[in-house]
Amino acid sequence: MTKNLVFDGLQISNWDRNTLEEVRRGGVHGINATCAVWEGTLETIRNIGDWLVLQNDSPDLARLVTSASEIREAAADGVVGVVLGFQNTSPFEQDYSTVEIFHKLGVRIAQLTYNIQNYVGGSCYDPDDSGLTRFGGRIVEEMNRVGMLVDLSHVGNRTSLDAIHHSIKPVSITHANPLWFSDTPRNKPDEVMQAVVDRGGVVGACLYPNVIGGAETTREAFCDMVIRLVDQLGPDHVAIGSDSARNWDSSYVTFLRDGRWKPKQNVQWPEWSAWFQSPEDFPALANALSDRGLPDEVLTKVLGENWLTLFETVFEPASKLEGVG
Repeated sequence: MTKNLVFDGLQISNWDRNTLEEVRRGGVHGINATCAVWEGTLETIRNIGDWLVLQNDSPDLARLVTSASEIREAAADGVVGVVLGFQNTSPFEQDYSTVEIFHKLGVRIAQLTYNIQNYVGGSCYDPDDSGLTRFGGRIVEEMNRVGMLVDLSHVGNRTSLDAIHHSIKPVSITHANPLWFSDTPRNKPDEVMQAVVDRGGVVGACLYPNVIGGAETTREAFCDMVIRLVDQLGPDHVAIGSDSARNWDSSYVTFLRDGRWKPKQNVQWPEWSAWFQSPEDFPALANALSDRGLPDEVLTKVLGENWLTLFETVFEPASKLEGVG
């Protein structure tokens, strides 16, 4: 595999030494690790505490990081740089000031909604997307101010466009694919992706079975999609967000899909493609992208540098960016 710095735009595993070792064996130097989906403020603080314990128990494997430079330092030291992220704004509850609190606790990425309407806006699965709410506008402003990346992966299209236009900083889609590749509500129409790019953001192509068309989709088809996406959006705006979900049993996917807003259903994890089962398969994916014709200098960007370039801008507090651009 190429010696590029590799950053995965999203993983949501049940973390322990074994899962961290999988990441490192796959040559992945940094990850956006989900530490909250449906949890409220207190539960999320406990989850961050679990990460602190794991970091202290495994300093040879993982390090919590809050900047692009710290990701590079971790990579140089042979440990995985872990950026803490949310897949929902539920940890903020109804209090904008919690954004700064979680920023001080190390969180640098937050998805606005997850699978259902919340106080911020609509989700990709809502039949009627309300758009960004007044509270949502306040949350985006606060995330801009402190230096936290807005993630639109599970967010409804109207809410996404509202958030993009409201944000003074670049935003991201950390883990989703073009609607033209696989027709599912989780994937994004050209209008939304182009708006992300016009704001200077990044789209992370996702390997989760439900957004690639199922386990039968070939690695070659996925790679061709990434290359077409690079042609469409530009080489500086495409990356990878695998959505790898390791070390969970079926009870967690039930919670993950629906939280506590409706009765539990018997949900099973989808079957992953044989060619991508875990982060250990990143080297083969990188080689396949190269074999399908992605130039080396673009591959470097897609595998990680585009994320780090985005982080260098977005993770800075807005006050430090005044007069820039």
